[in-house]
Amino acid sequence: MAARYTASDIANWFLAAIDRDAGDAITHLKLQKLIYYAQAWSLALPLRGEPLFDEEIQAWAHGPVVESVFQQHRGSSWEALPAPDAVPEVTAEDTEHLEEILAVFGEYSAKQLERMTHSEEPWVEARGDLAPEARSNNIIPKAHMATFYRNLYEQVEDGEQQAA
Repeated sequence: MAARYTASDIANWFLAAIDRDAGDAITHLKLQKLIYYAQAWSLALPLRGEPLFDEEIQAWAHGPVVESVFQQHRGSSWEALPAPDAVPEVTAEDTEHLEEILAVFGEYSAKQLERMTHSEEPWVEARGDLAPEARSNNIIPKAHMATFYRNLYEQVEDGEQQAA
């Protein structure tokens, strides 16, 4: 099934959703990780199980990257990204998903998110035996993301059931 959005749509949703009045900001590095986790958990969660967007995510040195979003924000360096000119229309169900991703992962710094993705199997396996700073456009397979994060979800679910 084809996704309803582009990666740029999801990026623009995040850029529009933050509370700039409260001082919240998103750098390009952080935006890429939020997009990655939004896609990964959309693929993994039992009630979702489908991609948000069709573009591939690559295992770059600083973590998962969607090339089209990288090109869109290429000149931003480490600066906070501006609000988008247009905010994509997102279904209520997808808005709820993206709000949850922002609530959970938005609390972390860009570098913390980078460390998280660097410790997780999908990025690690896509990188293979490349040197830490080596350039790479290796794809992180959607199926691998779905399996890895579904397993994490099930471990949490099983732990909660045993604690009850």
